[in-house]
Amino acid sequence: MNNFFLFVAISAVIASCSPHQETMEALIKDRLNSAVQQYELMAGSLTDQPDRLPRTIDGEGKLLTTSSSGWVSGFVPGSLWYLYQYSQKPLLLDYAKDYTARLEKEKYNRNTHDLGFMLYCSYGNGYRLTGDTAYRNILLTGAESLISRFNPAIGCIQSWNTNAKWQFPVIIDNMMNLELLFWASKESKDPKYRDICISHADTTVKNHFRPDYSSFHVVSYDTVTGKVEKKNTHQGYSDDSAWGRGQAWGLYGFTMTYRETKDAKYLEQAKRIADFILHHPNLPADGIPYWDFNAPDIPNAKRDASAGAIIASALIELSGYVDETLAKTYLETAETQIRTLSSPEYFAEKGTNGNFILKHSVGFLPGNVEVDVPLTYADYYYIEALLRYQSLKK
Repeated sequence: MNNFFLFVAISAVIASCSPHQETMEALIKDRLNSAVQQYELMAGSLTDQPDRLPRTIDGEGKLLTTSSSGWVSGFVPGSLWYLYQYSQKPLLLDYAKDYTARLEKEKYNRNTHDLGFMLYCSYGNGYRLTGDTAYRNILLTGAESLISRFNPAIGCIQSWNTNAKWQFPVIIDNMMNLELLFWASKESKDPKYRDICISHADTTVKNHFRPDYSSFHVVSYDTVTGKVEKKNTHQGYSDDSAWGRGQAWGLYGFTMTYRETKDAKYLEQAKRIADFILHHPNLPADGIPYWDFNAPDIPNAKRDASAGAIIASALIELSGYVDETLAKTYLETAETQIRTLSSPEYFAEKGTNGNFILKHSVGFLPGNVEVDVPLTYADYYYIEALLRYQSLKK
């Protein structure tokens, strides 16, 4: 009898020490509620600076901002729209409208390929949630500005402007900006935007990917011949390495392109990119990639929360297009990534971290720019991943 009571006592101690894992439903609700609080603080901090938008923080934790022309300018407005979608709070609607309006003049900007990030994340979500026709017109004007950078002889939208290193650089990130153009074709009934998307995607498949389905960051084309002149990985460790966020952009971009076209070749491309990421020996067990899959100081290399958030969001969508076995693999990975990003290691306490949600992202490590800091797009795709996962369970 004494041994029995001893066994019961020991079992009780073990049970009390065992971590209780939140259900995904409870975790997502809690983190979204926390994100609402954090972004109310974020938005409130710049109400007196109507021409600025959040970007990151400095070494002392002070908020750093960008103008509307900065490539990340649309992510905080987009996050505010997502959080309004979740909470239906009038204050968040007001903030979302305010911060979105700060970007209107960028509809005429023909000097950047990032109008999808800038306008579709902000005005696109705003139009989806409100039906405001003024938003629609701004988006269509922005789409027209974006296609001005398309070169039919090359088959791509130019990313960065011509410089001493590259004649016509196209970066893997640019796949993300096609979503605005797919939307514009559907909304305007004009196929030209969609045709440009398909040309860009096909040229990217042809030239950006290695045999293992990792991608270069930059492919530059000769403006006379239209042929590839250089293949580089500007923000990664080396030209032959797999820059973490670059692989995430490719996965998300081709998943979205399949959604918009239903062309099986894009689904196959997305699956192969996912296979590269998920089965890479240097992908940590918690699902958050190193800033580069080939960083020389792994396992001590910096992690990139933004890459983890983008991959998680993409995998949730991709799971809806594949067989049951693959879908299970994709969702289990996304769940692991969400749980990791939702842990104290990555998820900031209220009022800290410059009022950003996630810690530990990497912008451009070789240039020592935005290393191990919060980044607006990490938050945006994290919130999107939470909402996408939540919608699967409804």
